[in-house]
Amino acid sequence: MTSRTALIVRGGWDGHHPVETTEMFLPFLRSNGFEVRIEESPRIYADADVMSGVDLVVQAATMSEADAESIEGLRAAVAAGTGLAGWHGGIVDSYRHDAAYLQLVGGQFAAHPRKDPGDRADPATDAFVEHLIEITDLGRTHEITSGIDAFPLVTEQYWVLHDDLNDVLATTTHPVRDDEPWHRPVVSPAVWTREWGRGRVFVATPGHDPGVLTDPHARTIIERGLLWTSRRASG
Repeated sequence: MTSRTALIVRGGWDGHHPVETTEMFLPFLRSNGFEVRIEESPRIYADADVMSGVDLVVQAATMSEADAESIEGLRAAVAAGTGLAGWHGGIVDSYRHDAAYLQLVGGQFAAHPRKDPGDRADPATDAFVEHLIEITDLGRTHEITSGIDAFPLVTEQYWVLHDDLNDVLATTTHPVRDDEPWHRPVVSPAVWTREWGRGRVFVATPGHDPGVLTDPHARTIIERGLLWTSRRASG
């Protein structure tokens, strides 16, 4: 099998387990012909020589910071064909200060509504609510999500700000609640892809911790997304 290169950039807030969650996908990447390089800082994005040889970036860096040179390097690499993929806050709650990064990814974490007030007992899990991940019409025919039916999760349900360049493969709906200020159900994308120059972007919002990533539906979607996004797959 011809070798490809995957660059994992991980770090940021430890509550999203950037080391443990990315380690879960190392065997999968290697069995699919990727040589894997791991970095703990986004500064690697500024190295054009390195990035020109990267087929896939897997980012798991919640609430981190990256300088303008690094963000521009990542954008340039994706535009030239490098794939960018990630899950949960590791990709949609990164580099909040940088509008250019947010435009590249196509979504920004806004909230994860918590349980009803009377059911809250532990701040670490108060945002773990039962919700449904529903496959869109596009998702039923897309190779990342085809053959997967709607499935329930009990974890953080991300509300994300997003734009129309995304191809949304799955959604989740935030219901109206008496203790919250919105007045109608709100549908948020849960899985999407995005074309950026010659490159591809893949985002899955489930993935708060290793437990979520053992769900067979979430795991399959992410594994397929990693392969679909990589440079070799995108031609």
